[in-house]
Amino acid sequence: MLTLYNFWRSGPSYRVRIGLALKGVSYTYVPVNILAGEQDRPDYLERNPQGLVPTLDVDGMRLTQSPAILEWLEETYPDPPLLPRDAGARAHVRAMAALIACETHPLNNTRVHRALRQAGLTADSVTTWSLTWIELGFTALEALIAAHAPAGRYCFGDTPTIADIHFAPQALTYFRFAPDLRKFPRLEAIHAALSSHPAFMAAHPSNQPDGHPL
Repeated sequence: MLTLYNFWRSGPSYRVRIGLALKGVSYTYVPVNILAGEQDRPDYLERNPQGLVPTLDVDGMRLTQSPAILEWLEETYPDPPLLPRDAGARAHVRAMAALIACETHPLNNTRVHRALRQAGLTADSVTTWSLTWIELGFTALEALIAAHAPAGRYCFGDTPTIADIHFAPQALTYFRFAPDLRKFPRLEAIHAALSSHPAFMAAHPSNQPDGHPL
């Protein structure tokens, strides 16, 4: 039995929901309201000592960090694959995902925004901060796609990969500060394709039990 502890608007939570939906794996949804501080409660910290979401409980085995959970999903439920067969292609896709997971999202998550406000930054300054780092990441992602996968509906070909799983939630964060993706035409086209994909639609924050329209 799989139980996902997550928050509807959390990017890493959204990534794992997409992965589960793409794999067709059912799970029990347990909301953790990180805006209300539920991630810092002792019972949740026992599940995830970092006090972060998501946590995937697999019959008592507790998995944390969305990239690790997605790798576990890929190894446990290999079909449909989230990575290409070729080793070089897999490396390119993992690099696209890591660009978001390691370099872009960590500078724009809830804890960082809270710390910036506590340090005295205005709302406009936080917006400038966020746009700077997300657009830097999206510029690099657009270039990687052009170099390694210039054709196809998604980040790497005509089927979603972990690159798309990481990109979609980051795009939603971007839309909190910018109206559209016109600066990034390839990413704009990919986002349009992902927006009509059943798995991405099912996993979308606004479609979760604790969610509401963004």
